Amino acid sequence: MNNEGPAANGGLHLIPFRGLRYVPERVGSLAAVTSPPYDVVVRPDGLLHLESADPYNIVRLILPQANTAGARNQQAAETLDRWLSEGVLAPDPEPAFYVYEQRKGDILQRGVIGALALSEPSEGVVLPHEDVMPDVVADRAALMRTTAANLEPLLFTYRSTGSGTGATAVIDRTILRTPLLATTTEDGFSHRLWSVTDPDDLAEVRTDLSDHQALIADGHHRWATYLRLRAEHPSSSPWNYGLVLLIDTARYPLRVRAIHRLLHSLPVSEALAALTGSFRIKHLDGPLTHALETLADAAAGGNAFLLAGDGGFHLIDRPDAELLSRTVRRDRPEAWRTLDATVLHSTLLDHIWRIPDTPEHIAYIHDTEAAVEQAERTGGTAVVMHPVREEVVRDLAREGVTMPRKSTSFGPKPATGLVLRSLALD
Repeated sequence: MNNEGPAANGGLHLIPFRGLRYVPERVGSLAAVTSPPYDVVVRPDGLLHLESADPYNIVRLILPQANTAGARNQQAAETLDRWLSEGVLAPDPEPAFYVYEQRKGDILQRGVIGALALSEPSEGVVLPHEDVMPDVVADRAALMRTTAANLEPLLFTYRSTGSGTGATAVIDRTILRTPLLATTTEDGFSHRLWSVTDPDDLAEVRTDLSDHQALIADGHHRWATYLRLRAEHPSSSPWNYGLVLLIDTARYPLRVRAIHRLLHSLPVSEALAALTGSFRIKHLDGPLTHALETLADAAAGGNAFLLAGDGGFHLIDRPDAELLSRTVRRDRPEAWRTLDATVLHSTLLDHIWRIPDTPEHIAYIHDTEAAVEQAERTGGTAVVMHPVREEVVRDLAREGVTMPRKSTSFGPKPATGLVLRSLALD
């Protein structure tokens, strides 16, 4: 998406908020209470690991555990209230924007966290690039409705003109000050957070962002949740805004990774047998790193996937052109019709394997090794994807065309638990 210049119907409208933050003296460490976004936590291993890291880990709010959905959501709300009353979490004294920095090796990302006015895709201010799953939106809406809180910021991107003014200038000035918090999580990323409360700085950020659109990099389901809950409340209420992290990718480019599929009930042998005559099948020797290199080479020439789960790797590529013509819808741009995710869902899942896109049949896993390991442990099939190029995502979003759900994983993603937004305080 090329979003230099004003959006079609007005730009981004960001407002400060009173952040809820952990009180360092009440927890073991800030790193121990954080979590990846809810959909990156690999159940059950990752969930149990986070729950045991600290009794106040944020996963108890974003992924509460109980026998029913209603009980889970009520448990999260009661936990949030208890932590506030006990002083484990506390609101900052005044509304602020938050400058957030993530760093690991040569990766550096900085952006602004605030409450963003909600808008529909048709308004041309916030552009999605992926479809969403209604059951996930319903699940997140129930949790957010019960807790009356935005528990984790969504990841949005915009592109500045590179002039070094506006939000960029405010960020550059702010990072010279002592941060509110600094911690390093177990994935090796260091995190720093500053508050911005000076009226002139707030105005400079708001004025700058009002000339831009944003692309949803991560958080399509939670953005759809924001929109659903806004419809349930008066337009002037705090529910008209949602917590986001805005990154200027002209200055801090994000990485784009693939999201893999785990097909619970399809053994690799059956998956391969069904592909005979439709795809080229090549059995690969060697470790995962070699298989991924082979996948990258094949993906440069067309649709390609790795299948894993039987202790080896199988490259499938060169799909039959007539098969694609019959199974992929024609009323979309060529860039959409040739996406790996499009071919996977339209041709493989819907037509050849006939697997419904429901949680009982398909899991979406960000980590490649975890996808392969789970497939081998359960006897299913991992479909390992190659990342789509970022410019393809932008171009399709600009055309108003959404990609198949879970097509991309932009990162680094913000850590959950560093700053929350209570709608009761706004």
